[in-house]
Formats: sequence, structure tokens, C-alpha cells
Amino acid sequence: RPRNPLAPMTSRRIRPPPGRHVWQQATGAGMTVVTAGRAALPGSPEHLRLDLASADPAELAGLIAPVAPDVVVNCAGATSGDPEVLAAANVTGAYALVRAMLPGGTTPPGGTPPRLVHLGSAAEYGRVEPGEAVDEAAPPRPAAAYGATKLAGTRLVELGRAAGLDAVVLRVFNPVGAGAPGSGLPGRVAAQLRQALAGGGDVRLGPLDAVRDFVDARDVAAAALAAAAAPSLPHPVINVGSGTGVLTRTLVKELIGISGYTGPVHEDAPGSARSGDLLWQQADIARARQDLGWQPRHDLAASLADLWEASK
Repeated sequence: RPRNPLAPMTSRRIRPPPGRHVWQQATGAGMTVVTAGRAALPGSPEHLRLDLASADPAELAGLIAPVAPDVVVNCAGATSGDPEVLAAANVTGAYALVRAMLPGGTTPPGGTPPRLVHLGSAAEYGRVEPGEAVDEAAPPRPAAAYGATKLAGTRLVELGRAAGLDAVVLRVFNPVGAGAPGSGLPGRVAAQLRQALAGGGDVRLGPLDAVRDFVDARDVAAAALAAAAAPSLPHPVINVGSGTGVLTRTLVKELIGISGYTGPVHEDAPGSARSGDLLWQQADIARARQDLGWQPRHDLAASLADLWEASK
């Protein structure tokens, strides 16, 4: 029978596109979706107000149990802010959810325990060998607070799995597409281009010499639903990326071409604190193909066109 996912989402400095696309794709597939988050979600007929960063595990279990979900897809998490904000959203929130979902916590008598699909981040890997696609066996060495807190969340999910929780972490690379947040490069570039075209000055970015693996938010959502529906999850962590490294300067040039902007682009702004000056990221996605039967279907040009259209 179709799995009925409960998808916790918050509105505080999160990576919103995957969560919204999970909701849209799941409902489009005929699933019953109960959303959850700090803010209201217009259009969602069943929405629960909660903040994972301050949730009590017992109270959270009491909130989830009546819904009796087959799957909980956790798309919540902070991408920017001071270490306390990052830790609350990415560590405390993950702990509360894992603790609430441990076997027996949210399962009605005679029911099937729900599965947890948790979105992690490529920032957990930190610095990797340039020119090589990183696989899940690579030792994580996060280079900044964001990656460290996301890795802590992953470790909590792995501990839950060791205790009997049916769970997986999708280690998402760099989402791009409609609704991309301003804390990431694509969203930041789109916002600055809109402002510049409206007469708001030049475009000022950080250095654009890094290589990143950009994956369409719709493909991330499809991976989450594939993980929700998989008969079994033999591995605790699965990379979700495009499998292709792209020079960030190339992405910016493509977005400029779509926008029609002809002014200067300066590379003299501070770089992203989230990335920790990482020069190379490219995912090995063989495990996603093997475990989930998933592969990306949208190219970067389509993702950027969607991002630009949605940034109006």
C-alpha cells in the first residue's frame, strides 16, 4: 500500500526546496501527507505546528503516534546562523525525532514501526581529494560548524538504526531549483541579479573557483520518496547528488545568461561560512542507484531556469 509520510519542515534558515517538493511529489502520487513545522503551510490540509529544535521527545512521540505514518521524512535543519542555532536545529532536532521514533515510541499496538528518512549534507565530508567523486566510505571531516552539526545529526540517526530504528540518511549535495534559499550560492546569485536588474547596483560574490555538485531539488525529493518506498535499506547513508562537479563560476555564468544581466560581477565578497573554503565536491551516486533505483533526471540548465523563474 502507499506509504503515508509525515514530513517535518521548519521555517527557520532551512533548505526549503526538498521539503516542499517531497510534499508535492508525495501528494501527486496519491499518498496522504501530514506536514509539520514551526510556521503554517498554506495548501497543506493536514499540518502540525511544531519546532523540532525545542521539541521534547516524549511529546513528539505523542504527536506522531496518532498520525500512524509509514514514513517520516525529516527535511528540517538550519544552514546558517551561529553555532547555537545550528546545533539546535541540526543536532537537538535530530535527537528529539530519533528518540521519539525508537521502536515502540510511535507505533500503535499491532502496527508497523515507521521509517525515518533524514536529509543530511555533503558538508559532512569536509575536504576530499580534488578530482575524485566521494563515496559514502570516505571518512567525514567537516570543515565548518554547519557540516559538524549535520554530521552529529547523522550519527544520531545511525545510533537509532543500531537500536532498531528503520532509518536512512540521504547525504544531499547542493540543491538547486525553484525556491533555493538565499544562504546557498544559486539562490544568492538569483537574488542579486534580480536586485541589479532593478537598478540595485553590481553583483558581488565570493570567490568562484570551487567545484560543487549541484542536484535539482526535485531529484532530491524523488530520492526521499524512493527511500520511503524501498523494500529494505541495507546502508545507513546514501549520497544524493548529480554525480557531476561544476565550477561555481560556470553556474554563475549560466544564471547570468538566463537573466540577461550584462553588468559586472565582482568576486570580492566573503565566501560562504557553511562551506569552510572547500574547493571540491562531487558525489559518487552508485549506492543511490543500487539501493534506491534512483538517479537524477534534471540537468543544471533546467534547474537554473526554474530557479530564475521562481525568483520573480
